[in-house]
Amino acid sequence: MQKFKQYARTKAGRDTLISFGIVIVGFVVMQVLLAMGMVSSLLEGLLIPICAYIIMAVSLNLTVGILGELSLGHAGFMSVGAFAGIVASTCLSGTVGFAPLRLAIAIVIGAVCAAIAGVIIGVPVLRLKGDYLAIVTLAFGEIIKNIMNVLYVGLDGAGLHFGLLEQGFELDEEGKMIINGAMGVSGVERLSTFVSGFVLVLITLFLILNLINSRAGRAIMAVRDNKIAADSIGISITSYKLLAFVISAAFAGMAGVLYALNYTTVTANRFDFNTSILVLVFVVLGGLGNIWGSVIAATLLTVLPEVLREVGDFRMLIYAILLIAMMLFNNSPLKQRLLEKRGSKQMEKVSEKEGA
Repeated sequence: MQKFKQYARTKAGRDTLISFGIVIVGFVVMQVLLAMGMVSSLLEGLLIPICAYIIMAVSLNLTVGILGELSLGHAGFMSVGAFAGIVASTCLSGTVGFAPLRLAIAIVIGAVCAAIAGVIIGVPVLRLKGDYLAIVTLAFGEIIKNIMNVLYVGLDGAGLHFGLLEQGFELDEEGKMIINGAMGVSGVERLSTFVSGFVLVLITLFLILNLINSRAGRAIMAVRDNKIAADSIGISITSYKLLAFVISAAFAGMAGVLYALNYTTVTANRFDFNTSILVLVFVVLGGLGNIWGSVIAATLLTVLPEVLREVGDFRMLIYAILLIAMMLFNNSPLKQRLLEKRGSKQMEKVSEKEGA
């Protein structure tokens, strides 16, 4: 118990407790409201996308906030995971009847495929930095979207068939088309649930926070702060940058599977440039390197546009004004004073306990 109290007093401990606390309290409150029938169908339909966006924001924060590299292709990894998960769940529908197990297998496969894509793009690209890296990752996201728009995947008695052209792509009479080019996927079995999304968010927070507070996490932050100094003490800059990038891509793939298996129809346009920018807004608004800030920002900014639908044409105007106001507050002296005041109060409490 004493060790737990000491850990809770550290910044890493406070961030961990706050992150898990926000997610657990939010899940309990929503479950109570759902049981009482006090949640609208609109908000209920947003619960799984909120979980997916939280995972996306936390994973991108690992690249942008902890590693310090700007990536604009996160939706591309989400797309790879989404379509890989759909193909896996469709292929397993006849052999694995238990839906949660099939969802778990699809999530693992989606994470592995996204991680492989992360390695492929990360090895040549992470030698770049700043605007150059952002442009190349943006191009990667667009390449993935266009590949998915011309990709055809089908399943028949002979197994899986892949093709980039509709002409000549044939299946037997009992075959089933899974991915149909620009038309995407239709007739997807909805396996995702709010509980599975909650569990996946907890797993993401546990693994990401443990990575950040580990020796590898400290090495990644050292690379972010000063590459020359990190290299001088024997830290492999390329290895740790690739590690953070691939792990971030894997979690984006997991979020893609969770998101895709919540809809009966999925197209590549769901994972376009705007999605990458939206997730980046979550990260920046929540604070670079601030995990629990990403959780709050992803939740609020997913719900806010739907809440503002009642104001009609002024919805996006109000949304933009609120974004500007939040960013101004995040960079204002007022926020700094509030944080300093809060920190001094916590130090006073700690000193009083130690004196007692």
